[in-house]
Amino acid sequence: MATSGTNSGPELLVELDRGGSQPLHRQLADGLREAIRSGRLAPATRMPATRVLAADLGVSRRLVVEAYGQLTAEGFLHTRQGGGTHVAAVAPVTPSRAGTDATRARFDIDFAPGSPDLASFPRQAWLRAMRQGLAETESSTFGYVAPHGLAATRTAVADYLRRTRGVVADPRRIVLCSGATQAIALLARCLDNSVATEDPGFWPHRMVLRHNGIEPSPIPVDGDGIDVAALEASGATTILTTPAHQSPTGVVLSPARRTALLHWAQQPGRLIIEDDYDAEYRYDRSPVGALQGVAPDQVVYVGSTSKTLAPGLRIGWMVVPDHLIEPVRIAKGLADTGSSVMDQIAFSQFLTSGGYDRHLRQMRRRYPARRRALLDALSRHLPLAEVLGAAAGVHLTVRFPAGFPVDELIRRATARRIRLEPLAPCYADPDTAPPGLILGYANLTESQIARGVEKLGEIARQLPEV
Repeated sequence: MATSGTNSGPELLVELDRGGSQPLHRQLADGLREAIRSGRLAPATRMPATRVLAADLGVSRRLVVEAYGQLTAEGFLHTRQGGGTHVAAVAPVTPSRAGTDATRARFDIDFAPGSPDLASFPRQAWLRAMRQGLAETESSTFGYVAPHGLAATRTAVADYLRRTRGVVADPRRIVLCSGATQAIALLARCLDNSVATEDPGFWPHRMVLRHNGIEPSPIPVDGDGIDVAALEASGATTILTTPAHQSPTGVVLSPARRTALLHWAQQPGRLIIEDDYDAEYRYDRSPVGALQGVAPDQVVYVGSTSKTLAPGLRIGWMVVPDHLIEPVRIAKGLADTGSSVMDQIAFSQFLTSGGYDRHLRQMRRRYPARRRALLDALSRHLPLAEVLGAAAGVHLTVRFPAGFPVDELIRRATARRIRLEPLAPCYADPDTAPPGLILGYANLTESQIARGVEKLGEIARQLPEV
C-alpha cells in the first residue's frame, strides 16, 4: 500500500483477511505489533495518520483508531500532543542464529584477498556524482534500457580504457555487467567447451565456467606467466588469463610469452579473455598496456571496479570483438535485462569529472606503504615464507617449504581471529599445490598488518617442524 503525500509516515505492509474469523481491528493490531517487534518499524518512526491508513487499507477510521489505541495501551506506540503517533522503543525479537554461515564471523585481522580499502570509498564524491548525474538525466533513462548499458556510461568507460590501458575501446563494443564474474558467466554462454584457464588461477572463475557446462583445461603458470606451449598442446581455442598481474602468483607475463600468446591467438577461431582485474596498481614501474590494444579482434577485455572502488558496487565491463557483440548482448539481456541504471549514472559522472582518477592516485600512494609493511613483517616473523610476483595489486602470495603445515597454521590463526586464505584452491588439483597463502593487505592498516603477521609468527613457531 502507499501512504498519502500529506503524511510523513512510512509505507506499511499489513495483510487483512476480510473472510477470516478474526476481527479486522485485531488483525491490524497484530500486524503492526509484529512489524514493531521484528524491527520493520523502527523506534521513533512516525505512523501514518488514522485517516490515511484507513483509506489505504479500505477500512473505517474507527477500526484504525481502535488498533492504535490497543497498541498504545500495550506500549508499542505512543502519542504526542500535536506530534502524531510514533513507534515506541521495544526490545526486538532476536532471530535464531542456527544455520548461519560460520564464515561470516568477524575477524580482528582479515587478510582475505580481493578487497581494496573499503573505508576509503569516496562516499561524498560518489554522492556528488550521483546528484549531478541525476540532475542531467532524462526521466526515460529510468525505464528498461539497453541491457548492455547506457550510451553515456559506455562512452565514459571507453575513454578511460583508451587513456589508461591502451584498449581499442569503441563504446559500441562495450557491455556493462555486474562485475568480472558475470562477464565470465556471460561469455561462457557464448563459447564452445574448448576453454583453458591458468593453473593456478582465480578459482571462482573456474567454478563459473563449470556451472555453465564448461570443464576448463588447466595450463601451467611459471615465473614468466602462462605456458603458451602447453596452451598450444592442450587444443583449447579460448584462454582466460591475467597477464598484467597473474592471479594468484602475481607474476607479469614476460615479453616473449606475450608475443607468443598473441601469435597463438592469430589462428582462426581462437580467443583470449584478458582479465585485467587490478592493473591500476603497479608500484615499481608503469603497467604494461593491455593485450587487447594489440589484437582487439582476438581479445575480450574484462575489468571492474571491485579492486578500485568496492566489490559491492558490482560494476564491470567487457570490450568484445565484433563477432561476439550480439551474442553477449543477448546473454546479458536474458541474465538480468541490464545493470543498475543509477550506478551507471553515478559511475559515468565519476569518470568524466575526474573523481575516479583522483581516487586511484590517492590509493596508489597508500597501498605501497601497506605492501612494504607486510613484506617487512614477513621477513621478521615468517622468514620461511617466499614472496611471489611483482610489486602490484592489492594482495601478495607467499609459498612455504614443502611439508609446511599450512592448514594447521590457518586453523590456529582462525582460532585467534585472524583470517587467512590458502593457495591450494587456486590449483586445478589442490592436492598438488605447494603450501602457501594469499594475503590481502589493502583493507588493513599498517599496524594491523604488523600485529597480524607477528601473531602468525608466534603460531608458526609452535607448529611441528618441517
